[in-house]
Amino acid sequence: MTPSKNTSNAPGKSLPGILVWTVIALAGAGALGGIALHRGETINSLWFIIAALCTYLIGFRFYSAFIAAKVLMLDRTRATPAERFDDGRDFMPTNRWIVFGHHFAAIAGPGPLIGPTLAAQFGYLPGTLWILIGAVLGGCVQDFVILFCSIRRDGRSLGQMARDELGPLGGVVAMIGVMAIMIILIAVLGLVVVNAMRHSPWATSTVAMTIPIALLVGLYMRSIRPGRVLEGTAIGVALLFFAVYGGGRIDGMESVRGWFDFDGPALALWVIAYGFAAAVLPVWLLLAPRDYLSTFMKIGTIAALAVAIILLQPELKMPAITSFIDGTGPVFGGKLFPFVFITIACGAISGFHSLISSGTTPKLITNEADARFIGYGAMAIESFVAIMAMIAATVLDPGVYFAINSPAGLVGANAADAVATISGWGYPVTAEVMRGLAEAMGEQTLFARTGGAPSLAVGMASIFSSAFGQGLLSMWYHFAIMFEALFILTTLDAGTRVARFMLQDILGNVVPALGRTSWYPGVIFTSALVVAAWGYFLYMGTIDPLGGINSLWPLFGIANQMLASIALCVATTIIMKSGKAKYAWVTAAPLAWLVIITSTAAWQKLFSPELRVGFLSHANDLATKLADGALSETAAQQAPQLIFNDRLDAALTAFFLMTTWVLMIETVRIALRIFKGLPHLPSAESPHLPSRLVEDWVRD
Repeated sequence: MTPSKNTSNAPGKSLPGILVWTVIALAGAGALGGIALHRGETINSLWFIIAALCTYLIGFRFYSAFIAAKVLMLDRTRATPAERFDDGRDFMPTNRWIVFGHHFAAIAGPGPLIGPTLAAQFGYLPGTLWILIGAVLGGCVQDFVILFCSIRRDGRSLGQMARDELGPLGGVVAMIGVMAIMIILIAVLGLVVVNAMRHSPWATSTVAMTIPIALLVGLYMRSIRPGRVLEGTAIGVALLFFAVYGGGRIDGMESVRGWFDFDGPALALWVIAYGFAAAVLPVWLLLAPRDYLSTFMKIGTIAALAVAIILLQPELKMPAITSFIDGTGPVFGGKLFPFVFITIACGAISGFHSLISSGTTPKLITNEADARFIGYGAMAIESFVAIMAMIAATVLDPGVYFAINSPAGLVGANAADAVATISGWGYPVTAEVMRGLAEAMGEQTLFARTGGAPSLAVGMASIFSSAFGQGLLSMWYHFAIMFEALFILTTLDAGTRVARFMLQDILGNVVPALGRTSWYPGVIFTSALVVAAWGYFLYMGTIDPLGGINSLWPLFGIANQMLASIALCVATTIIMKSGKAKYAWVTAAPLAWLVIITSTAAWQKLFSPELRVGFLSHANDLATKLADGALSETAAQQAPQLIFNDRLDAALTAFFLMTTWVLMIETVRIALRIFKGLPHLPSAESPHLPSRLVEDWVRD
């Protein structure tokens, strides 16, 4: 990072500016204080909106400006990789709003929706505080800094930057570890998409229609009306709303709905085919316009939800803290620390984001100064999505929340047993209430609909119907399910493309031609390998009656947070090498916290004697019961697969833990050499080249 012209905005010092920001700061502090100290039966959701918006505004206006000006020194006159390597496919200067839309759509997957919903079993307070604090000081910083580092290094992937900055050992461990984590993350994302669209013609047809719409918009803005972003956007958004409406019409037509009514394995094949297409087609043709348009639905839906909450000001019915912080919760096992941080995941900080920030996005940014707006700003909006999800989940009666999210094996297979168990916890609910709610949502039953998505959809539907249309609960419920599917699928396609970049980086060390993103045979070959890897796990998960890839879901949060630790190791090393060691705390502080919580969680998942927490203890318990003949015939048939899944989970957890600590030790080693003035690998930052696009960029 060489000193260069700084174009970041310093916080204004005029009296009106000081007064405005003082009011915002006081309002945010007051709202946070009210949330933290309130102990009544219910609390008004408006406090959460105020606290979140004020926190993000303060963080973006001041903290991100400090990082941009003092730590990174953004330079708008410097040519970016998009300009220098423009190939019309992967590298291409793109309008900042389209890049922002693509980036937000790519990073905003299931985490900010599902994580807060599941973490609500601890109460609304722990998750809300971590979403706000973790995002402003951790998640937004990681995304911003990694995006900047990749821009300054020719759009290199996270694994490649780790090799260049940490050396051969750290680089090899990082590249293999990150690739393995990516395959697991994409497979889990794919399974969530399949489960959301399975036997849902409305969701499937709507998602399918977004693909030709994206192709049309991509061609329109590149070939038909170049540079006319507003026109292309208007056409795309109009068609997107038509797709949503059309999906509902298709769902109501018996003669047509069967065309879009697929089971899990069939949908898995379609998702695999889509992932391959998204990885090999030019980014301007499918990926960027589709993600850009999906962003309007994502942000529009969340904005509408925020407006509805402001209008209705519903009361949160979940207590601030529940009795389940001791680890006895029905939704998932584990105590408040560390599992609230692991479960929230993407709403506060997500390692997956670092792959997007060092994958597709740095190859599209036209102006380096936009890294702050795109990197820090997009993550702040995703964190706001997590706050909305927390509100939507906790406005439900606690009894209803636990009835939807508690597995049948824990609360009972029939409604009578389930309501008796849940009411016994102190959260009363009746079978009649659940039956009426299911009918209103257009579902057969809502008992034991685990995973977070159904309960979130119920909460969103309840708020939307009260604000915008009483009696339309079933429409809003299915809209929310479709919205969640779109949210996730845009992360899957960008993740596949990023994994392809990573694999090209790895194989390029052996066969240089495979490392060139401009060599199309290499692009097709590496894309096929990546899709085959996650596609195998996805397909096996859909046909395996014992769960398959579902058994890997507990790894999602741990792997994601460990990936964030890897990214922050790379970022901290680069900052220290740039001569900014006194500012290394910006990334080192969240790094230290993540290493603590991920190591604790991994250790507990490996060795906890609690059967609902420890992989090995659960596997050993099943093995003992199987050997003793203490299992029923059905359970005995399932036991070998469950034992294998537990041990596979344990092996992957141990591998991810080892990877994190190897890179942490390498980071500390390099830091000590820098402080002592000893020789170390030089910074891999590319030389400064002036941009020709600063004044020539075509705008609407």
